[in-house]
Amino acid sequence: MAMASLLLLLLVFAAAPFSVAPLAVFQPGSFETTTLDVGRRDPSSPPRPLLVTAPTIPGSYPILLFAHGTYLQPNLYTMLFRHISSHGFIVVAPQLFDRVLPSGPTEVEYVAQVANWLPSGLPSVLPATVEPNLGKLAISGHSRGGKSAFAVALGYAETPLVDGVTISAIIGVDPVAGRSRNRRTDPKILTYEPHSFNLSVPVSVIGTGLGNKRRSLLMPPCAPDEVNHVEFYRESRAPASHFVASDYGHMDMLNDWFIGMICRSGRGPRGPMRRAVGGIVVAFLKAYLEGERDDYVAILENPLAAPVKLSPVDNIVPYATLAGGGLNLAAA
Repeated sequence: MAMASLLLLLLVFAAAPFSVAPLAVFQPGSFETTTLDVGRRDPSSPPRPLLVTAPTIPGSYPILLFAHGTYLQPNLYTMLFRHISSHGFIVVAPQLFDRVLPSGPTEVEYVAQVANWLPSGLPSVLPATVEPNLGKLAISGHSRGGKSAFAVALGYAETPLVDGVTISAIIGVDPVAGRSRNRRTDPKILTYEPHSFNLSVPVSVIGTGLGNKRRSLLMPPCAPDEVNHVEFYRESRAPASHFVASDYGHMDMLNDWFIGMICRSGRGPRGPMRRAVGGIVVAFLKAYLEGERDDYVAILENPLAAPVKLSPVDNIVPYATLAGGGLNLAAA
């Protein structure tokens, strides 16, 4: 009888879903935030209209420059930006088009111009007791904006980055380089050679499992094969990581009220996807800008800690290098 009870108990435990304690990076952080619309007529004279999300608590904070996706706007990402900012980051998101979508090189130039504006302009638009730490600047973007972020870091902008503006980390959020390998947008940064990106800073690529799937027979995929996150990660050099939200689509990290009619979406709510993307961004930036590596290593070692399914998860730097006596940015 006792043996039967023990076997029954073991069967119950075996059938129960395995759970992992949630990481703090996937929850809202402890910093209150404010969101500021900064127009081109602002006294700080930004080269493009900006949406700036920043902590309100006095302090000095790293900066994330974020380029939005095709025909989108920064205000579609406010829930994601608030999540990131609540963990102690300033997010600067320029509006990259007016009524007409700019050419690829023009968009890259806009992002570079905003980067160059940061030292002189950003301090004047932030709350008086909030300071931007320009020594800790990361660049990111979604979709075509992700490609633009990589292009700026690779030096494709006509205007070079000024002294005092140094990109320390890159994050691509489901980046896309065109409609197909033969229909890439300019500048054509993909080479289709492994580890060909001439970058010496850490990279994280966050992809979606449904981005390369059609919404319908009449709609092409929003993140087609050969020009999506897979190739961006393949061409990145160490240290680099790759996380794929396998059950979500290309637009599923945007605000809830955005109604996407073109891209394939996941069946679940967007909240978990935003928290997953925001948490990975926060963990990656804390690891490489702040030296706080525990959450980043925890996600790499156990993706079940994320609020959505992450598969595959890959990392060029071995875990032992990350989890050792200090965060070593070089590949083993």
